[in-house]
Amino acid sequence: MMAGPEVPGGASPDEPEAAARLTAPPDEPQAASRLTAPPDEPVAAARLTAPSDEPQAASRLEGPSPEQPEAASRARPPRRRRALRALSTLLIVAGALVLADGAATLVWQEPVTAVYARVQQERLEDELAALEQTEPAPAERRALVRLPDPRRRLGFAARALARRSEAGDPVGRLRVPAIGLRTVVVQGTGAGELRSGPGHYPGTPLPGQRGTVAIAGHRTTYGAPFRHVDDLARGDRIELDMPYGRFTYRVERTRVVPATAIDVVDRVAYDRLVLTACHPLYSAAERIVVFARLAAFR
Repeated sequence: MMAGPEVPGGASPDEPEAAARLTAPPDEPQAASRLTAPPDEPVAAARLTAPSDEPQAASRLEGPSPEQPEAASRARPPRRRRALRALSTLLIVAGALVLADGAATLVWQEPVTAVYARVQQERLEDELAALEQTEPAPAERRALVRLPDPRRRLGFAARALARRSEAGDPVGRLRVPAIGLRTVVVQGTGAGELRSGPGHYPGTPLPGQRGTVAIAGHRTTYGAPFRHVDDLARGDRIELDMPYGRFTYRVERTRVVPATAIDVVDRVAYDRLVLTACHPLYSAAERIVVFARLAAFR
C-alpha cells in the first residue's frame, strides 16, 4: 500500500485547522474586548466619579442659592431704616431740649443749674438755722460781757464768725425786696462757692465790722440770684440777716465797671455794701456794681 505525502512537522492534513483554532479562536477577540472595556463600564465609571445628584448637594454646602441673597437683602433694609428712624428721633429730641434750655435761659435762667442751686440753698438754710441757734463759746461770752457798746459787740461777733467760717459755709441771709430776692450767702467767691449762692469776698469785712462788705453772685446760672440787680433804684432796701444781728442798707447808685476794677471793694469813710455781678447778661466782659450805704443795724 502506497503512503501519502508526509506533512512537515508531522501534522496530519486536518491539523492546521485545529492549530488555528488553538492559537486564535474566532471568538477570543470579543472576549478580550469584554475584559478590557465592557460596553457598559464607562457609564458605571461616570456614575462613580460624578453621580447625577451630587452637584446639587455640593452647591447647597458651598452657599445659599441665588434666591437667598435677595431675601437677605430684602430683610436688612427695614432694620437699617428702624435704626436710622430711632437715631433721627433721638437727635430731634436732643435738639428740642437744647433749644428749650436756651429759651429758658434767655427769659428766665439756666434751668439745669437752677435745680442744683435750689438743692444747695435748701441745705444751706438748714445749716444756717443751726448756726443761728449755736451759743457763743464761753470765752466769747466773757468777752461780750466786757463790751457794753452794741456796735463793738457786733464787731466782735463778726470777727468770731469770720474766723470759724470756711469756704462754702453759710454766713448770712440776703434780702432784697425790690427784686424779690431772698438767698443764703456763703463764704468765698470761688466757682464752687458761687454755684451754691452769692459769696462773700473773704478779703472784706462781715457786717458789723468797719469797712465795705462785698458780695458777688451769678446773673444767668445757678439760680441767677443777681439777675435783676440792674433794676435796683436809689433808696431800695437791702438787708443782711447775720447769726448775730440784722443790717439794713439803702441803695445809693449802680455802676458798670471793667472786670479788672477791684477798687469797688475799697474801704471808704462810711460802712457800705456792694453787690457785684457779670455784665451784660450772658457775658463776663464787665461788672455791674450796686453800692448801698448802711442805714441801720440791730
